[in-house]
Amino acid sequence: MSSRTDYIAVFDSGVGGISVLRELVKLMPQERYLYFGDSANAPYGTRPTSEVRALTLAAAERLMARGCKALVVACNTATAAAIIDLRAKYPDRIIIGIEPALKVAADHFPGGEVGVMATPVTLREEKFDVLLHRFTDACTVHKIPAPGLVELVESGLAVSEDAEELLRPLLAPYRDRLDALVLGCTHYPFAAPVIGKLLGGHTALLDGGPGTARQTKRRLEAEGLLFDGPGELLIENSSGSQEMIELCRKLLVEH
Repeated sequence: MSSRTDYIAVFDSGVGGISVLRELVKLMPQERYLYFGDSANAPYGTRPTSEVRALTLAAAERLMARGCKALVVACNTATAAAIIDLRAKYPDRIIIGIEPALKVAADHFPGGEVGVMATPVTLREEKFDVLLHRFTDACTVHKIPAPGLVELVESGLAVSEDAEELLRPLLAPYRDRLDALVLGCTHYPFAAPVIGKLLGGHTALLDGGPGTARQTKRRLEAEGLLFDGPGELLIENSSGSQEMIELCRKLLVEH
């Protein structure tokens, strides 16, 4: 039985989920948060789906053992690969997954040109395919895989010449063409300044963090599990590196 004072666990393949954690903290600063990044196994986006599922289930088991009232899977790749299995394994817990903000893009730009930048695993999963088909009549969707960007964000180089060099050839065909670009990986919002620069000034950049935070609050409220405490935040990382913890804290306050 979950208690109001239990943690909200937030999980990502590395530091990317900090972009979701900051939205959660902004919305519910009084809660207790336990963030776990699996940087030792990052990136997930180029791994086979079966590996991503196994890694996600192992991380969830570790977090649930700490006493969590909710698990937020703040990783698009892990959500696509494992959210059904997680909900089946923990039917009595609140399990929130993130998905690309395609509905937001379709609602704001009906008939528009929308890009979805994501990892190869996210783009090939059936979950994304189902999401895509819901909106293909509402707008024209362009899939844009961005291998290598997660590794740069994990190295603290989200906004750098290296990021610009990596993204320029990927985004050049879409410069001044897109009404919106959906950032379909939680690492990508940290590279937003570079992405925006390369796309031209009028492309809206959208991510799933704010919607995921709102959904988490709705579910906690419905279960009577909102906590009005002083706020607490623990950050852990499978790499065992203090530098990764410091990068997480830096990303949390800087962006």
